[in-house]
Amino acid sequence: MNISFFASRTMTFYMARMFLVRFAAVLAALVIVLMALDLLGESGDILAYPGNGDAQLWLYVTLRTPQIIARFLPFAALLATLITFVTLNQNSEIISMKAAGISAHQILAPLVVASLGVGIVSFTFNERVVARATATLTAWQDADYGPIPRDRGIVPNVWVRDGDDLIHAAAVRGRGRQARLDSVTIYDRDGGRLISIIEGARAVQAGGGWRVAGASRFDVAKGVTVRLASFDFAKGVTADRFTLANVDPASKSIVQLRTAIADLDAAGRPTGPLRAGLWHKLSGPLSAVLMPLLAAVAAFGLARSGHLFVRAVIGMALGFAYFVADNFALAMGNLGAYPPFLAAWAPFLLFLLIGETVLIRTEE
Repeated sequence: MNISFFASRTMTFYMARMFLVRFAAVLAALVIVLMALDLLGESGDILAYPGNGDAQLWLYVTLRTPQIIARFLPFAALLATLITFVTLNQNSEIISMKAAGISAHQILAPLVVASLGVGIVSFTFNERVVARATATLTAWQDADYGPIPRDRGIVPNVWVRDGDDLIHAAAVRGRGRQARLDSVTIYDRDGGRLISIIEGARAVQAGGGWRVAGASRFDVAKGVTVRLASFDFAKGVTADRFTLANVDPASKSIVQLRTAIADLDAAGRPTGPLRAGLWHKLSGPLSAVLMPLLAAVAAFGLARSGHLFVRAVIGMALGFAYFVADNFALAMGNLGAYPPFLAAWAPFLLFLLIGETVLIRTEE
């Protein structure tokens, strides 16, 4: 019995090449069709802005295409795997391989390795291209497909936690040492119990913290308000913790997202959805490796038995069930119902076990 990971060098390259050629063809067809449909839906909004024309339509295509590739790459891997296995089964090549003593896992091995390469390329593409394109397209859409306005450094309605204390600013203007807070309210708390409320029109950085001039302090226990010449607060709290805006995981690389999560943690803001998005940046591209295992049911069984189409449908159903479970788990993670790690990795591990169980019970 041949117990090596690959059956032979020739067969490995033959099956991997067959899969990659079909994967490229399926992905190209999906991107062309979906991009055309998406452009039909968005072209009216793009051209509605005065002065927009063909150049802006092509710009939208260049920004939107990477998103479509990233989203439907696992679907292309699933369909390419099914086409490859159905072709091999119809030509009795699978039967010949098994008659030569090659196990089901050895038949799948070339496609798994090729899918792993696809996953690595997908991860690199997402980090280098998709994140930047998403950030640009989001800013353009927020401007109604007009000129993207310059960032004036104003962040509205900011909350920051400093120990037990809560700090609210109606607006934060500027960055770094030039940052200042407008309409500041400090909720002085001790162990969850509110002690006093300090309010001021403007706060600036001073002495390693922040200082608000002309403040008023309301003592909760006494019920009286006292005027203060100045009030120092948030010692050691940097301006970055006030200037953090909403973070979109899709528009940031892993390094940028980890930095944003650390800053938000320091500011006392919830980071569960961002952590789920961070883990999904790894599990998402890796889902391509699952597709040969989930579609393997289409590889085996006699083609002349008339069940080949049913097997292909079962393989496709398993693949699409994974995508449904993945989206559901990620949504639950964004709502806080699932822990971030579980939301990103549970569907992958679950369907890995399902695919391996089906393969062992039916073919090994």
